[in-house]
Amino acid sequence: MAISELKLPASAQVHDLADAKALAATLAHEVAERLHAAIAAKGHACVVLSGGRSPVPFLEKLAGEQLDWAKVTVSLADERWVPVEHADSNAGLLARHLFKGAAAKARFVGLYQQAGSLEAAAFSADQALAELPPIDVLVLGMGDDGHTASLFPDSPNLAEGLALNSTRRCLPMLAPSVPHQRLSMTRSLLASAAFIALSVQGPGKLATLRAALAGNDLSEMPIRAFLHDPLDIYWCP
Repeated sequence: MAISELKLPASAQVHDLADAKALAATLAHEVAERLHAAIAAKGHACVVLSGGRSPVPFLEKLAGEQLDWAKVTVSLADERWVPVEHADSNAGLLARHLFKGAAAKARFVGLYQQAGSLEAAAFSADQALAELPPIDVLVLGMGDDGHTASLFPDSPNLAEGLALNSTRRCLPMLAPSVPHQRLSMTRSLLASAAFIALSVQGPGKLATLRAALAGNDLSEMPIRAFLHDPLDIYWCP
């Protein structure tokens, strides 16, 4: 199955890349170009990134892009509620693979907050995100279960997390099959991005995307909330 066989909405633009290396380089260059344009237009730019394992080559390519990084604000679509030093921290991932060289000058607005409970941490993160500039670029990933950010099927706060009229910027979320509690930006904040990219690699993720396109229940596969908005999909086999 090829991505060209999927019945994608007209608002989706597909970038069909040869392999993971080409995807990382192409996506990094596109993100950098849009951030550069934002800086030229208004003096600053904001990008929201996703964590996990597959973004590492993309992050390292992005770190090498020629940008006025001191004028860029970086944040995360979601975070595990673990300290930055923890191996599973998304903030730690950015520290290791993005914030080096010139890119170390970027301003970072993280989601992790020390607090007595996940709910209190999410409230503190929500307040911190009030200082986030308008999002120029959002890069999303997608799990095999159809989650994106930490908007997981069956998570207790999912309905509020997917509500476009929610006033919350960050919510406490639970991933049913993995150990760490999560903090996630809400759809209402994520969808405000001027440019949204979805990175998809391999036949498994392509099958997930196909299943997501075949239904309308957002709670079953939260990625569906973003598939019918203007979206650039970067895919490689």
